[in-house]
Amino acid sequence: MKAPLNRRNFLKSAGLSVAGVGLLAAPGARAVEPVNRTGKPRLGLSLAAYSFRVTFKANNPAKPFTLLDFVDYCADHNLAGAEITSYYFPDPVTDEFILRLKHRAFVRGIPISGSAVGNNFVLPKGPKRDEQIAMVKKWIDRCSLLGAPHIRVFAGPVNKEFAMPDAKKLVIEALEECGAHAATKGIFLGLENHGGIVAEPQDLLDIVRAVKSPWVGINLDTGNFQTDDPYTDLAKCAPYAVNVQYKVEIHRRGEKLKEIADLPRVIKILRDANYQGYVALEHEAKEDPWQTVPGWLEILRPAMAA
Repeated sequence: MKAPLNRRNFLKSAGLSVAGVGLLAAPGARAVEPVNRTGKPRLGLSLAAYSFRVTFKANNPAKPFTLLDFVDYCADHNLAGAEITSYYFPDPVTDEFILRLKHRAFVRGIPISGSAVGNNFVLPKGPKRDEQIAMVKKWIDRCSLLGAPHIRVFAGPVNKEFAMPDAKKLVIEALEECGAHAATKGIFLGLENHGGIVAEPQDLLDIVRAVKSPWVGINLDTGNFQTDDPYTDLAKCAPYAVNVQYKVEIHRRGEKLKEIADLPRVIKILRDANYQGYVALEHEAKEDPWQTVPGWLEILRPAMAA
C-alpha cells in the first residue's frame, strides 16, 4: 500500500531530510551535513570568467572583451553554464548591466552557473568586517537579479591577531549571517579551499559543518589543496560541494613545480561523492587561455560525460 504523501514522505521523496529543511537558517537549525542527493552523479561543464582575467584587466579598447562577450564565448563552445566572476563587472555595477547580461545569457541558451567574490571574513569585528559582510550580501542581491544560483566566497588569510579557533568563529558567524540572507534569495554560498585559514581540509570542514544553513557548502577548487595528498583531501570535502572549479594543475606540498592534474581521478572523486552540479574550468596555467582553454574544454567534456 502506498504511503500517504504527508510532509515527511514528501521531503523524503524529494531527497531532503526533515531535520535539514530549515531553508531560512532559523536559530537552532542543524549544522551543515553532506549534500543529500538522490539519483546518479551528473556533471555540467561550465567555464569561469576568471580564466580570461588578463584580457579583462587589460581592458583594451582595440580588442574589447566584456562579460557579454564571455557569455557568447561560452555559447559558441556549447557549454552547460558560464561562471560570471564579480571582478569583471563594469564599475559601477548597475541593475541595467546585470539585466543586459541576463538577457544575453538567456537568448544564447547559457545558464549562469554562479559567480565569485573576493571577500575576507578574518577581520576584527567592526567597520571593515561589516563592509565585507555587506559586500557579500550585496552580491547575493545582484546574483538573485542575474539568476546566478551560487556564489563562491572566501574565508580569509591567516591573521596573526587571531588564534585559529577564533578565526574560524569569525568566518562561521559571517557565513551564518550571509547564509541567512542568501536563503531568502535562493542563493547557495560555497566556501572555497583557498589557502589562508582553510588551507587544510579539516579546517575547511570544521567551518562548513558548524554553519547552521543548508544554503552554505563548499566551492571545491581541485587545484587549491597544496597538501601532501591533494586527491585524498578533495575526496574528504567532495560530499559538501555545491560547486566545483576544475584546475588543470595541482601543487603538492614541498614540490617546486606543479603537475598536470589526474582528471580521471578527480572525476571519480566527484562521482563517488554523487556530485550533481557544475564543474567550471578555471584556467590558471601559464599558457595563453585563448590558445589552451578550447582544448581543455574538449578534454573535459567526454571525461565528464563518461
